Amino acid sequence: MKTVKSIIILLSACLIFSGCGMTNTAKGGLIGGGGGAALGALIGGVVGHGKGAAIGAAVGTAVGAGAGVLIGKKMDKAAAQAEQIEGAEVEQVTDNNGLQAVKVTFDSGILFSTGNSALSSSAKASLSKFANNVLNQNRDMDVAIYGYTDNQGWRNSTAEQSYQKNMDLSQERAQSVSSYLLACGASASQIKTVEGLGETNPVADNSTEAGRQENRRVEVYMYASQQMIQQAEAGTLK
Repeated sequence: MKTVKSIIILLSACLIFSGCGMTNTAKGGLIGGGGGAALGALIGGVVGHGKGAAIGAAVGTAVGAGAGVLIGKKMDKAAAQAEQIEGAEVEQVTDNNGLQAVKVTFDSGILFSTGNSALSSSAKASLSKFANNVLNQNRDMDVAIYGYTDNQGWRNSTAEQSYQKNMDLSQERAQSVSSYLLACGASASQIKTVEGLGETNPVADNSTEAGRQENRRVEVYMYASQQMIQQAEAGTLK
């Protein structure tokens, strides 16, 4: 029986998130009203490369279908806004409550030079637009920023030292992105998490240069705040 249930859940996840063009609005209703946080966390872990299930403070109760639809509609709009930013890759994921969220990935090849955490001029231009055209238009959404590196070692360093240096560099890069977004007018209360995760959670093969380039990245997540969830539940979210 457990095996059958597992298959049903996996098939449901595939149907919901297959390439059928389903919007966040529709998915928000399905997840908010049915699968709940458990299914949302499962799907988020797959689609969000392990981070989707970690974002968003659990509200403790299942979010209703109507609220899920309203939040999904807002996330659709935010995703469309983010897609206009040069150098940004936009994905739709789920948060810890099974609600729709938006993941924006900035390749560190766009943001930083090798081994450096100083933002390039083109990166500043993209982040400025992201702050003004996306974050400032969605101040009721919370934000999490994660930095990553590839798994390449550092010259004259042991494997343990290289791991720590990669962790430190990823933190510095995440902080650089956060600090610049704040300098561009993003709300300090909106950014809930700024964390470097080093070479963990690779999204591509580190044995190739192309793969390492993908793994050197900064991810920005936009997800529903508790206030936003409460407004959606009350039917007042616009």
